[in-house]
Amino acid sequence: MSFQESPRPSDEEEAFYMHCRAAYLAVFRSSLTNISSKQQLCRALQQAGRNPSQATLSKYWTSTTSKLNFDDFCEILKCEKKTEETELLRAFKKMDMNGDGYISHSELEKALTNSGEKMTTEEVNAIFSLLDVNKDGKLDYAEFCRLLVSTVEQCQMALLERLEANAKLKRQNFGSQSYSPPKSSLSSSAAAAASQAAVTLPQPPETPRTDSDTTLKKDSRSSSRPSSARSRRSSLSNPITMMSSSTKTSKVQEPSGLQEWQHSDVKGCFFLEDDGSISSLQYQLHIPQTTNVYLTIQPLILSHRPDKPSSWMTVDMALFVTSAGETKEDSTFVCFTESKDKDKYVWKGELNAGTYYLLPFTSGCKIKKRSKKSLSNKPIELVYRTDAGELDLTTELREVLSDIFEVIDMDGNGLLSLEEYNFFELRTSGEKCDKDAWAVCKENFDMRKNQLTRQGFMELNLMEATEKDGDPADLWATLEAMGYNRMLELVDACPFQIDVYCEGTQPSIQPLSLDSGPKLLNQALQKSITTRTGAKALRGQENIFIYTYRGEHRISSLIANKTNQKVTVHVNNEQSRNCCSSRGMSVFAVEVPARTKMVCQHVLPINDRQDWTYSCVETILPCT
Repeated sequence: MSFQESPRPSDEEEAFYMHCRAAYLAVFRSSLTNISSKQQLCRALQQAGRNPSQATLSKYWTSTTSKLNFDDFCEILKCEKKTEETELLRAFKKMDMNGDGYISHSELEKALTNSGEKMTTEEVNAIFSLLDVNKDGKLDYAEFCRLLVSTVEQCQMALLERLEANAKLKRQNFGSQSYSPPKSSLSSSAAAAASQAAVTLPQPPETPRTDSDTTLKKDSRSSSRPSSARSRRSSLSNPITMMSSSTKTSKVQEPSGLQEWQHSDVKGCFFLEDDGSISSLQYQLHIPQTTNVYLTIQPLILSHRPDKPSSWMTVDMALFVTSAGETKEDSTFVCFTESKDKDKYVWKGELNAGTYYLLPFTSGCKIKKRSKKSLSNKPIELVYRTDAGELDLTTELREVLSDIFEVIDMDGNGLLSLEEYNFFELRTSGEKCDKDAWAVCKENFDMRKNQLTRQGFMELNLMEATEKDGDPADLWATLEAMGYNRMLELVDACPFQIDVYCEGTQPSIQPLSLDSGPKLLNQALQKSITTRTGAKALRGQENIFIYTYRGEHRISSLIANKTNQKVTVHVNNEQSRNCCSSRGMSVFAVEVPARTKMVCQHVLPINDRQDWTYSCVETILPCT
């Protein structure tokens, strides 16, 4: 996750995405086509010069995976580096028991049938017969490694040349013409055998992201294709120039006498999931009588870091309010925190007596899933042994656990109720603590009023470490689930606080985990866009409309497809200035099903201290 936006893509990044497209289009007709099976994922990765094991494939294609798109494929390639010749040699040398530079049939059979993804004797025989070109019963593995790597490179170059040569592939979003990949002179089974023996590859380091003062900005993946769309029907939007935050004053002022109003607050957290989606709890708000209300949501400053600016303080957020109908599907959009006052996102108005859902939202512009760092620094120690030989938690871990306690102490009373603790348990282990287990906690850990204290929370985590005799694996699993990396930096989460002020009546807030939460939020988000701006038909299209919402600090667009067939809309932001898109790209395509509305993108300034200009061209791609 990154909380700052990346500068203009480098030549290296452009080359990387060209390789991604070339590999993808060797398998699919278009980069808009989804990967629909593990076998397709394997083929696409092989075309990109990778030879994934079944373990690697299962890491990305789990039991719940139904499809992956081109963006997912690019992220996988960032994590899975190509197998280098030196790594292959190192793996083969482990099989070369006498060190003579050759591998015998028996040595290869022993390695491939007894370790890793075990092969059958028949499979080993077939591989060896292909590789033993001299038929002398020995494999010159140095020559094989050189030939394998050079062949992979030749295949990659052939794919790139094919992509470059096909002008139609470049004009359309990421291509729409199919072609057969060049045939390798080596069999895929031979390549798989070599990669099976290779060690797990480290993941590439992230490119540091920094704010920039340049006026022309693109997102993390800009297209190398021509931006012209003369041959298509386009919507040429009028540029929208937004003022810098330093020149703005909030349209919603804090009510006078707010300290006299009744107040309720709750804490929460956005979590960046492995698939790049963002999740959080939802909340139920009850207001006893019709009254004036002042709502705010803002990033949470953790107590152990008052002198260190929190990286997530720049993350945009909003709170959407919907009425709670008889069923969750009956919920209707009411309002959202549309204005910004310093670090707070606020709304002020009158709400009728009743029950409402509070749905936290962040655009995703400033929370991005990045390939994990291969940290050169040694991970921070979590536990140590005292002079008496007893295990204890390190100071660094205690500080982080204290911050986690502060986040999950949602009502801010300094104690964890069973309900609050179970939100933590569901997040970190997927299971709930029942009342009997809670009674055991009461016997073993510090509690007050049947609630776990901060000290008791420390004791519970120390017990986990003690039970494993100091093995920190479970502790690391907990920390990573809560958004921390191996340097104990909060990188995949953004804590926040919600405050509700009511004039003359006491509001109450209850945290929830709604199965329909994402659907309710999407409906509210769409409604907030369509009710605040007019529809603009794409040129030459009577039933495809673009809604562009211009807020105080965010621009959002929505595509409404009122036709009876799905459409693919090409979106080009390359003329925008100082902008970042929630899509992570300046040029992309959106497939909108028939008679459906879909949020296209959210756009924020990269540097909010400068003016920014949103200029977008939407184009209908022809059917293929």
